[in-house]
Amino acid sequence: NHLMSTHHVLTGEKQPGGFFDKVASRDDWPSYSSALSFLHPRTDGIPSGVNLPTFLQEGPLTWPGQHAGFLGPNFDPWQIKGDPNSDDFRVDALTLASGVDQSRLSSRHSLLQEVNRQQDGFTEVPKTLRLQSDQELAFNMLTSSQLSRAFDVKLESAEVRERYGRNQYGQSLLLARRLIEADVPVVQANMGRVQNWDNHGNIFPTLKDRLLPPLDQGVSALLDDLENSGRLANTLVVMMGEFGRTPKINNQAGRDHWGPCFFALFAGAGVLPGQVIGTSDAEGGYPATRAYSPNDLGATVYHVLGIESETMVRDRIDRPVRLNTGKVIEPLFTGAEV
Repeated sequence: NHLMSTHHVLTGEKQPGGFFDKVASRDDWPSYSSALSFLHPRTDGIPSGVNLPTFLQEGPLTWPGQHAGFLGPNFDPWQIKGDPNSDDFRVDALTLASGVDQSRLSSRHSLLQEVNRQQDGFTEVPKTLRLQSDQELAFNMLTSSQLSRAFDVKLESAEVRERYGRNQYGQSLLLARRLIEADVPVVQANMGRVQNWDNHGNIFPTLKDRLLPPLDQGVSALLDDLENSGRLANTLVVMMGEFGRTPKINNQAGRDHWGPCFFALFAGAGVLPGQVIGTSDAEGGYPATRAYSPNDLGATVYHVLGIESETMVRDRIDRPVRLNTGKVIEPLFTGAEV
């Protein structure tokens, strides 16, 4: 179902516990950007991961796989909640409080540094150093013109914005491109929530008239821009859902949940274009050749990020665990089915 499957594709590992749907918890596996942040922390104010434009949830249920899990909240990706297509879109975390300009912020920062220096001899050093590190990171984020400009989609021409589509998803992909250009290594753009794509009924007109046109327009614009700028060569683009849909149409003219066989689209970062890797049976219900799992997806994403899937990390009770148990999907890069 939605929650456990979302965790599987967004972390590359099955959700711990082994029973039906669990909401997000700190026992979960880390998202890809969280693992990157943990293994290769940054201090320049640029986040390792940004998720936008909405948090994946259904009613009160927050879907797992969207944060750092057992690695801890210090390594959570940024969750941007807002419609980049809106005229008043802004990121509050990068907006100074009323009456505080850059000069006043710098003065406050200098005062804080002086207070920290005086406290160093009176408090527990590791705890103090960690707090000071967080303070410096927050200051760098607030003063980073590179990051604030990246979030300002209004800097794009009207022509470019129209090419992506003047809708939430199109502008989210445009924002994703700008964040990539600002050196954010992992960006997750969610196209709505479960209510959008969970088409148990009336699936054909819903896809044709509402869902596929903005998806096609936005993704094609993103790929074109990445290729034209030369960034596609070192940027992996993955488009997928958390599971497939039943091969057979139900009595509501829709398709229900289906896990045994579904697809993902890959582009960039050395992926050879024009391939179809793997086949299903005639009904599209089960793999007919080698099956690849979300664990293999995870290994592939980590490979592109320069992280070995065999890397060991420690969970909440300090047990050493392997970051990922999948294998890189080699045919994406070699063209040879294995």
